[in-house]
Amino acid sequence: MDRALIERVSRRPGSDLARQFRMPHSTLRTWAGGKGEVKVAVVGGGAWGTALADLLARKGGVETVTLWAREPEVVESVNREHLNHMFLPGAALAPGVAAVADLAAAVRGADVVVSAAPSHAVRQVMTHARGQVGRGALVVSVSKGLEPERLSTPSCVLADVLPKDTPIAVLSGPSFAREVYARQPTAVVAAAREHTVAQRVQQVFSTGFFRVYSATDMLGVELAGALKNVIALAAGILEGLGMGHNTRAALITRGLAEITRLGVALGAEPSTFAGLAGMGDLILTATGPLSRNHQLGVELGEGKRLEDALAGRAAVVEGVNTARSAVTLAERHGVELPIAREVAEVLFNHKSPSEAVFALMERELKPEHWR
Repeated sequence: MDRALIERVSRRPGSDLARQFRMPHSTLRTWAGGKGEVKVAVVGGGAWGTALADLLARKGGVETVTLWAREPEVVESVNREHLNHMFLPGAALAPGVAAVADLAAAVRGADVVVSAAPSHAVRQVMTHARGQVGRGALVVSVSKGLEPERLSTPSCVLADVLPKDTPIAVLSGPSFAREVYARQPTAVVAAAREHTVAQRVQQVFSTGFFRVYSATDMLGVELAGALKNVIALAAGILEGLGMGHNTRAALITRGLAEITRLGVALGAEPSTFAGLAGMGDLILTATGPLSRNHQLGVELGEGKRLEDALAGRAAVVEGVNTARSAVTLAERHGVELPIAREVAEVLFNHKSPSEAVFALMERELKPEHWR
C-alpha cells in the first residue's frame, strides 16, 4: 500500500478496505462470559495507546473504550474533536473512544486494562490505578522498554503493583501505530505465562487486519521489544553517517545476535528472538521511517547532540534509557553487548559516532556464533 492509500483509509475508517478487515466478534463476546460486551481501559494516551483504543472501539463486542491521558490537551482534543493532535495527528478516532484525566475512573469496572504508559512511568501510573483494577480484569502491557531503576520488564512491574492473582500478558511485535490505525495488515504476538491468558488477548485484539499470535515466553517477548530500540538507534546513527546497506545488514544481524545472547542468559527462549517480537520488530524499527528511535539515531549520526535532538519531542524515545539499562544488565550477567555499549558511549559519554563504528570494527576477531 502506498502512502496515499494509507491516508485515504485513515480519513475514512468506514471505507471498503476497513470493512474488509473487520472481524466477527462472537469470540470476544464469548470471552466476556455472557455478561455483555467488554469494557476496555487504555492507560496511556501516546500514539500506540491511541491507535489500540481506536482499533478496539471499532471492533464489535466492545462496549466502551476509555483512554486515560496524562496531558490535559490530549483529553480535551479526543473528547472535543476525536483527534489526538499531540501524538497521532490527523487520525480521526472512533466515536466510541472517550478520554479522561481521572485514572481511577478510567480503569474502574474495566474487563481489559491496556497498560500503555512509557516504561519508566509504568510503576507510578499503575500503582495509582491498582485500587480500581477489578478482580479478574485482564491486564495487557504494550510498553516496550525496561524500568531504569530496577531494570525490570513492564510485566514484572505490573506483577509487583497489582493484586497477585491478576492475569497479566504482553503484546508486542512490528507495529507502527500509524499503520495499525490505517488498517494495514499487521502481525504481533501476545505472551503470558499461562497460554490460556495469551489466547484471551488474541480474542480481544485480533481483527481482519491485526493478527495476534500467542506465546508463553513473556520475558523473551519483552526483552526483544525493549532491546531492539537500542539497535534501531544504532541503525539511525549509521544512516546519519551516510553508510549504506552492507553496514545496515551487518548491524541488524549482529544486533539480533547480542539481543538473543542477553535474553537467553536471562532465561528467555532463543526461538522468541527469531519471531515477531524479535527479528520482526527489529527489522521494522531499524529501517522504518516512522521509528522514533531510528530517527533520533539519524540526527545523532548527523552531528546533533543528544540534548538538542531530544528537545521538543513530545513522545518518549525508549531506546535512550534502554541503552544504559542493557549495558548494566549485560555487565551483571557477564554478557557482551558490543553494539549497545557503543550506543551508550555515544549517548552518554560524548563519543563520536564514527569512533564508535571504528571501535566495533576493530574488536578482537571471533567466531560468528559465540557466547
